[in-house]
Amino acid sequence: MGDAVLIEVWTDGACSGGTGGWAWVVDGGRHDAGSAYGTTNQRMELQAAYEAVQSNFGPLVVVSDSSYVVNCFAQGWWRGWHRRNWVNSARKPVANRDIWEPLVELVLHREDVTFRWVKGHSGQPLNDQADRLAVQAREEAASHDQ
Repeated sequence: MGDAVLIEVWTDGACSGGTGGWAWVVDGGRHDAGSAYGTTNQRMELQAAYEAVQSNFGPLVVVSDSSYVVNCFAQGWWRGWHRRNWVNSARKPVANRDIWEPLVELVLHREDVTFRWVKGHSGQPLNDQADRLAVQAREEAASHDQ
C-alpha cells in the first residue's frame, strides 16, 4: 500500500433570512451542496465541514473561510468542551452542539483531518466555487419556500 493522497476540500456556508446553504468542492469537480431552513451562517459553515469530512476519505485538509470552524480545531476549543461536558468557557452550553459534536467525533475518529483558514472572497477559485454552490443551494431552497 502506498501513501494516500492528501485531499483538499473547500467548504462554505451561506444564509439569508434563516434559509441557508452549504457546499464543499474538491479540485477536479467533485462537490456536494444542500440547504436548511431556520438556520444561521455559522451552522451552514459547520454543516459544510461535516458533510465534507463525511464524504471524502483519506488524508483530508478542510479549507474554510470560517474562523469559527477552523479555530475549533486549530486552537483546540473542542478539548475544553469535552472536559466541561459541552459547556463553553463562559459556562454556557456550546452553540450548535448538534453539529459540532458529530463533527468533532468524526475528526477524532478519523485522525487524518486537518483544517486551514483561507480569506473569503479573495479570488481563490475553489473557495469562490464553494461560495457560489452554497449561495445557489440557499437560493433554490428560498424559492421553494415562497
